[in-house]
Amino acid sequence: MACAFSNTCRAVIVFTWAALTLLIVHDAASENRNISFTQQRLVEGQDFSQYFRSLQLGWYHIELVECSIKGELGSLNFSCFSNLQYINLWNNDLSGSIPPQIGSLSKLKYLNLRWKNLTGTIPKEIGSLRNLEALYLRNNSLNGSTQSELVKLQQEKLKAMDLRDTKQRLNNSLEFVKGKISMLAAKLAIQALEMQAVTVFIWAALTLLIVHVASATKISIHVAASEIERQALLNSGWWKDRIPHNTSDHCNWVGITCDYEGRITHIGLAESNIKGELGHINFSCFPNLQYLDLSNNNLSGSIPSQIGSLSNLKYLDLDRNNLTGTIPKEIGSLRNLKELLLGSNTLGGVLPQEIGNLKSLTALSMDANNIGGPIPSILFRLTNIEYLSLGFNRFNGLIPREIGNLKNLTSLSIGGNKLTGPIPSTIGRLTSLQILDLSSNQLHSSIPLEIGNFSALGNLNLSDNKIRGIIPDELTKLSQLQYLSLSSNLLSGQIPFAIGKFFNLVSLDLSKNKLSGSIPTEIGNCSELRNLTLNHNSLDGTIPLEMGKILWLQNLDLSHNNLSGTIPKTLPPMYLDMSFNSLEGEIPTYLQGHPPKSFVGNKGLCGHVKGFPSCSQSQKHPPSIIRFVKIFLPLRLVLAFIILGFILLLKRQNKTPKLNSRAAKNGDVFSVWNYDGKISYEDLINATEEFHIKYCIGTGGYGSVYKAELPDGKVVALKKLHQSETEDSAFVKSFQNEAHVLSTSVAHALSYLHHDCTLSIVHRDISSNNILLDSNLEAFVADFGTARLLHVDSSNRPYEWALTDTLPQVNKIIGCISYYALWFYFQRHNLMPFHVELAYTMVVTEKCDVYSFGVVALKVLMGTHPGELLSSLSSSSGPKIMLIDVLDQRLSPPVNQKIV
Repeated sequence: MACAFSNTCRAVIVFTWAALTLLIVHDAASENRNISFTQQRLVEGQDFSQYFRSLQLGWYHIELVECSIKGELGSLNFSCFSNLQYINLWNNDLSGSIPPQIGSLSKLKYLNLRWKNLTGTIPKEIGSLRNLEALYLRNNSLNGSTQSELVKLQQEKLKAMDLRDTKQRLNNSLEFVKGKISMLAAKLAIQALEMQAVTVFIWAALTLLIVHVASATKISIHVAASEIERQALLNSGWWKDRIPHNTSDHCNWVGITCDYEGRITHIGLAESNIKGELGHINFSCFPNLQYLDLSNNNLSGSIPSQIGSLSNLKYLDLDRNNLTGTIPKEIGSLRNLKELLLGSNTLGGVLPQEIGNLKSLTALSMDANNIGGPIPSILFRLTNIEYLSLGFNRFNGLIPREIGNLKNLTSLSIGGNKLTGPIPSTIGRLTSLQILDLSSNQLHSSIPLEIGNFSALGNLNLSDNKIRGIIPDELTKLSQLQYLSLSSNLLSGQIPFAIGKFFNLVSLDLSKNKLSGSIPTEIGNCSELRNLTLNHNSLDGTIPLEMGKILWLQNLDLSHNNLSGTIPKTLPPMYLDMSFNSLEGEIPTYLQGHPPKSFVGNKGLCGHVKGFPSCSQSQKHPPSIIRFVKIFLPLRLVLAFIILGFILLLKRQNKTPKLNSRAAKNGDVFSVWNYDGKISYEDLINATEEFHIKYCIGTGGYGSVYKAELPDGKVVALKKLHQSETEDSAFVKSFQNEAHVLSTSVAHALSYLHHDCTLSIVHRDISSNNILLDSNLEAFVADFGTARLLHVDSSNRPYEWALTDTLPQVNKIIGCISYYALWFYFQRHNLMPFHVELAYTMVVTEKCDVYSFGVVALKVLMGTHPGELLSSLSSSSGPKIMLIDVLDQRLSPPVNQKIV
């Protein structure tokens, strides 16, 4: 019976430890997957609940891993650590035996003494560690037999054990059992009772193995934050005065947050008056850091390349410091980064291409630095980005068309750079935009129509560019718009009437453009307006009464326009500027507290404001008197001139000079100077015998051509229009159209060349040959072959003239010489009617074109080049020519009172 019992016990031990062997193998594999170690020092009060899920927080441990510690293990008095729960002395140079005092650690749960030079036996006191869950004694020189003590531990809480490569008898017995396992199994089959006992223990062992496998998948061993992190914080000097009293645990320091395993995950010291260089902290010591906020401090130096080692970092904020240098390319290693904020520093260079690796980035701020170069296209591959701010840097070149790829973008700010070219139409794909700032660049062309796609846009700033064209109606589709600034551009046309659709608009700035027309009355529908700035335009008309409906208006600037009429008394009290307009009437009483500068430049205003006349009782209603003076007085003057002209005309008709004497007196009858529309007609009738067929030399689609010999002997070809042509109204208005063309279209063209172009253009060949008409009789200045750009920093001298006693010696003449004829005349007679510099050096300025335009105008009025007039004036014996003789007699006197 004793033998049978002995065999049964042996079988139990064999199968139990066979199961434990499998458990050890499984544990070795799982620890390679789940256990990670770093160099540590003695740290108290760490939380290891992640490893032991069933335990509570707040137990103590000793961890000295790979620290090259020497000496005997027994030199540490374990009995002094009654609360110790964790011992990890793995891979050191400790020697000696395991002291029996280790049995006093009744709360110990983890013991790791692997890879040491320990000798002797495993003390039986180790069986007192009833709370032990993990025991690692591998690769030592331990011996002895402690099977019973270990079995007791296994029956308690032990979950993991590794005794491989030790010299204890247990391993020897296991090797023996492995060799005899088949024989023992046969003997066990003889006795049913023993077999039942074996079955029970096998089931128990397998159950333990299954439980361990299930729990091992949930166990993840992470060693707590090391002393290296703590030392790195101290070395930076930033926590010198921020360590709370009576604590050495850096997890409790100001701005530090650790996870449940004691690793630093958050560093936040924003607005903490930190000084020194950013490189004073070694970022490579914080591999688990996820959040770093050092914004609004006095940090200097460059961004260290070690920042690329923060592979778990999700938030980096270094805004508002004094950082210099370039952005390191290692920043592209932060693959988990979601927000990168580096604004308001002095960073230079260009954006590194590696920034395109930050695929998880949702916010990027680089504003207020010195970063230059083109905006890299790789930046627009970050399709998850929602906030992009690159404003107030030195970026140049075009806005890449790839910007349309950022469809999640809600805020785009690239103002304050040197960007050129048009606004790309692909920007219309950013339908989620709420803020768009392209101000203070050199963008030109017009506002793209695709801007109407921004249904969620609340803030639009395109100010301080060179944008031309009109304000498109598509802009008024932005129903959510609150702030709109288009100031300091070259916009023209009228303010859209649909502006009244901006029901949520708070601020509207259209100042410093070339807008014309009246202020639309629909602006009264913008009931939320606080700021309305329309100054420095060419707006006319009256101030609409509907503006009185804008009750919240606080700032109104209408200065430097052409507004007329009175100031509405319905305007709400506010700050306003209506200076330099044509306003009249009394300044409303509730506005008379404003400074005089708000109303200067309006000669018709009166009221109790310093510098303005008071409105007397007789002047309380002056508009009717002023209107009478402005309308009827000019009419009287016009009537007087008409009567005077009629009297002079009668006197001229009474003289009835003969044709021969007139021809002798005034020369060529075809000159406008002496053409009265009658004498020449009579000569033509007589010369062609009332257009007899024998004088006809050809017939065309519009008339017949006749040969006529005039009394002075000249032979001319005369064309007589068909009846249908003479009845055409366009024929009657031909001269009027020509005068209109010269007075408006050509003048506007020259004004555009001289004043509206970025570099003024001087045509240098304005003549009747270079003025073309389209089918609508609109004039266009053509032939820019001799045109020249005016550069501010150059002398603009295409030719120099050396003055002599007679005529200037011209090195090179540009344009039509005949249009410089007057210059020769004035030079010869020392009259010099225009700018001295122009006369002596012919420096190219706008005055050259203006002078030529005057010659063209005179030619139209006189019917020939004005040189004939100068020839007659140069002779002292020549006839005296009256103004009535200079003007074409076919023209009626001017009737437009503005011209009068």
